[in-house]
Amino acid sequence: MKMDSNAAAVVTGGASGLGAATVKALRDLGVKVAIFDMNAETGEKKAAETGALFCHVNVMDEASVDAGFAKARAAHGQERYLVNCAGGGRGGKTIARDKQTGEIKPFNVADFEWVLGLNTVGTFRCIVKSAAGMATLEPDEDGARGAIVNTGSVAAEDGQVGQVAYAAAKAAIKGMTLVIARDLSNEGIRINTILPGIMATPPMLGVKTRAPAIFESLSKSVPFPRRLGHPEEYADLAVTMLRNGYFNGETVRLDGAIRMPPR
Repeated sequence: MKMDSNAAAVVTGGASGLGAATVKALRDLGVKVAIFDMNAETGEKKAAETGALFCHVNVMDEASVDAGFAKARAAHGQERYLVNCAGGGRGGKTIARDKQTGEIKPFNVADFEWVLGLNTVGTFRCIVKSAAGMATLEPDEDGARGAIVNTGSVAAEDGQVGQVAYAAAKAAIKGMTLVIARDLSNEGIRINTILPGIMATPPMLGVKTRAPAIFESLSKSVPFPRRLGHPEEYADLAVTMLRNGYFNGETVRLDGAIRMPPR
């Protein structure tokens, strides 16, 4: 499939960080892009900068996602590409003890459900909606109709203390990738997942401002190169996964060879 002005894409979480870098990379190729994001101010600004379309979308809400796809398709036509970057976490150990009183504090199950709802269910919801639309397209000479990229995390494989909800959510995204690739194979739709390591996204850049020593330590913990990953490096891999017609059903770490310690 050619990535040019005849093609359309949707990027969830596209207002900042990994998603914003992916929006720019796709727009640089001429692809028509719709940004799905909850942050209207940042999303509108990024859309204006890149020539993309902003759609105010909450991936945890069915009606909101439906409205986003309807708006994007009315403007750009049916998308051939979907990149899922929307996500987030709420930290906490499975059970913890109060340092002063010794009181046992269980992890809030509602928070666990929220993290899975945002990351795993939100990703799957957008996959289902987008794939159903892609299946209506005419296939190219290879029989291809579309391609999808998901965002997991290295936490899917080596989650740290206090990351139980986030690690579970990202591991679920990893686990469903091959199954979805098989489900969609007869429709000519590919899907792959990226597991980023420590990336220079806005939350991590905030650490650099608040606690430069911690930021420096995190950078040095990466075997090589000894720095945080650039969002543009994520975007480059996402575009490769979308463009390479034989790239399917894979989960790939993008992490400078880091393996996260327990803490």
